[in-house]
Amino acid sequence: MAVDDPLARDEELTCGRLLSQVWDQALQPSPVQDPHTTTCPFCREAVASLATLKAATRALRGRAPARLQALTDRVMTVVNAEVRLGRLLPLADPDRDLRIAESAAAKVLRRAADDIPGVKAATCRLTPAEDDDGTKRVAVTLTVVAGLDRPLPNRIDEVRRSVLYAAERTIGLRVAAVDVTVTDLLDPSPPTGPTGSGPHTPGGT
Repeated sequence: MAVDDPLARDEELTCGRLLSQVWDQALQPSPVQDPHTTTCPFCREAVASLATLKAATRALRGRAPARLQALTDRVMTVVNAEVRLGRLLPLADPDRDLRIAESAAAKVLRRAADDIPGVKAATCRLTPAEDDDGTKRVAVTLTVVAGLDRPLPNRIDEVRRSVLYAAERTIGLRVAAVDVTVTDLLDPSPPTGPTGSGPHTPGGT
């Protein structure tokens, strides 16, 4: 049975880059120095994970007899998939130990931010947190770009409420905080209606 290509199933990193893009770049014989990849902690973590996987694969292949090669490849495929998922976060279920991958939860929360008109989510990071009584929660850190056609504080409050609702009601996470940072501004929308240099007057010429 053929083993899946570890780069075939794509995953979006928290910074917005595709994992396959970062790994393809790192696997080049002479990698191009990309300022984003060099400074981004998420891309650097992905490259470090790739190096770890390559080293582990070489070590296993060096020790494993030929009949175990297929098993080794399958194990490394599973490990590779786990690396892409990111940390596992606990869900708010007192009766069962349920968890969700950070990458999956981040997609839902970015979509919740995008549901607010005039907002586009950029990155979403979920960090485990814990109350004084031991209750496990997550802190959400979101970066967005937003328009200025409405007061920015009001719009950010809407983003925070939408993300909090999605986290607690849709996913089932206990949330400690939702921090939203505006990193850029959206270009203003072009004016609607008939084209022309002056205001349109019904019935005018």
